Amino acid sequence: MKILETKDLKKYYGKGDIQVKALDGVDLSIEEGEFTAVVGTSGSGKSTLLHMLGGLDYATSGTVTVAGKKIFELNENDLTIFRRRQIGFIFQSYNLVPILSVYENIVLPLELDGRSVDKTFMNDIVRTLGLESKLDNLPGQLSGGQQQRVAIARALVTKPAIILADEPTGNLDSRTTQEVLGLLKLTGERFHQTIVMITHNEALAQLCDRVIHIEDGRIIDDRGKSMPAEANEEVHA
Repeated sequence: MKILETKDLKKYYGKGDIQVKALDGVDLSIEEGEFTAVVGTSGSGKSTLLHMLGGLDYATSGTVTVAGKKIFELNENDLTIFRRRQIGFIFQSYNLVPILSVYENIVLPLELDGRSVDKTFMNDIVRTLGLESKLDNLPGQLSGGQQQRVAIARALVTKPAIILADEPTGNLDSRTTQEVLGLLKLTGERFHQTIVMITHNEALAQLCDRVIHIEDGRIIDDRGKSMPAEANEEVHA
C-alpha cells in the first residue's frame, strides 16, 4: 500500500537571477514498510524534501500525500494535528525536552493529543530499544546513542503512518551509528513501520531497502525501484 506520494514537488526561494530551486519537480512514492534512504550532498535538497514530506514547510507548487491525505490542503491547525498523529520525526539533535524524564519524553506526543498510552505497545517499544532501566532518567543523564533511542521510541509511540529521520546518526560515533541504524531497521520490521531517512552517508544508505539520490533538487537515481530509461541514461552518462 502506498503511504507517501509527491507529484511535481517544487520549492523555490527568491526570484530572477538569484532564484534557488531547492526542489525542482520531485515525483516520489513510498510503499508501506519500506526503509528508504535519501542521499545527497549539502545543498542537494534532501533536507528541504524532508521538511516538505513532514509538512514542516509549504511547497511552492506540487503535492504531498501522506496516508491518503494531501497535507498542503489542510489548514495550520489540522496540519499540526495530522503531523502529531501520522508522522513521526527523528532529528539529528534528538530534540528531547531536558526537564522531562525519558518516559515523559516518549509519551509527550500522545499527551499533547489528549490520547491515552497503549501500555502494552509502549512496553514493547521500550524493551526493543533497551530503555527499561532509563525511564526515570533525564536526557542529560544519557549518552548520545541512548538519547537517540528515546527519540526513536517517541516517534514510534503514536503508531504513525510514516517516520521521517533527518541525519539521525549525524552526532554519533561510528559504533553508535551502526547500533542506532540497526535499531531503526529492527523497529521498522518489528512494528511494520515505514521509514524515510535523510543522510549524506552512502555506506549507511546501502543498509536500507531502497536508496534515492538527489542532486540540485531532483531525483537522479532510485535504487530499489526501476527508473525510466531516459533517466537511467542521464544518470550513467
